[in-house]
Amino acid sequence: MIVRYRVTGMDCPKCAAKIETALRDIPGLSEIQVSTASQILSLTISQSSSLAQVEKAVSELGYQIFPEGQEGHLKPSYRRALGLVVALNLGYGVLEMAGGFWANSQSLKADALDFLGDGLISWVGLLVIGWSLIWRARAAMLQGLFLGGLGLAVLTSTLYGSLLARQPDAESMGMLGVAALAVNLAAAFVLIPHRQGDSSVRAIWLFSRNDAIGNLAVVLAAGLVYWLHSPWPDLLVAAGISVLFLHSSWVILRDALADQ
Repeated sequence: MIVRYRVTGMDCPKCAAKIETALRDIPGLSEIQVSTASQILSLTISQSSSLAQVEKAVSELGYQIFPEGQEGHLKPSYRRALGLVVALNLGYGVLEMAGGFWANSQSLKADALDFLGDGLISWVGLLVIGWSLIWRARAAMLQGLFLGGLGLAVLTSTLYGSLLARQPDAESMGMLGVAALAVNLAAAFVLIPHRQGDSSVRAIWLFSRNDAIGNLAVVLAAGLVYWLHSPWPDLLVAAGISVLFLHSSWVILRDALADQ
C-alpha cells in the first residue's frame, strides 16, 4: 500500500535525508521518498501498524507530519487564527497610518503598511485554505510580489522623507509603537502553532514576524528621536523595515516556486 504524507518544516536536502534514514529502521517500509520542494513523504507499507511508527519517528525529528489532505492549514483552529489576525492587522493598520501622518513619522507609516499588508495577505491565505498546493503556491507568489512592492514603496517614501528631514513627534511614535507591539504579539501568539506549513502558511508567518521586528524598531527609533532631537533614527528604521520587506519577499517567492 502506498501512503503519502505532508511533512512541514523541511528547508534543505539534509532534512529529507534525515527523515529517510530514520524511516529505514522501521520494518515493513519500502520505496521511501522525501521531497523537500513539495514537502511530500511517499512510501510503500506492508504493515498498517507501522503508520503510527512513521508519524512518531518524523515528529521526534522535529517536523510536523499530516496524512495528505489533512494538513495543518485545513484545521478549524487555523481558520480561526487567521480570522483574528486579519481583524487585528487591518484595524490597527488604519489607526497607525493615521498616527504616522499625525506624528510625521516615516517609520510609523512603514509599520502601518506592514500591518495593512499582513492583514490583506492573511485574508488571501484564508480564502485559499482549501485550494490545491499548486494554487496555494501561486497565491503565495502574489503575496511575495505584494510584499516586495510594499518594500519598494516604503524605501521610496523614506528617501523622499530624508530630503525634508523633519523631526517627528517622538512621544506619539513611542505610544503608537508600544500599542502596535501589543497588537502584533497577540497576532503572533495565535499563529505560533501554525508557523510551519506550505509556502502560503509560511508567508503569513513571515508577515507577522516582520510586524514584531518593525514594532520594536519603531519604539527604539522613538527613544532615539527624543534623545538626539533628530529625524534620522526614524528614517533609518523606515529604511530597515523596507529591507526586511524585500528579504521576506524573496523568501516567500523562493518557497512558492519550490511548491509548484
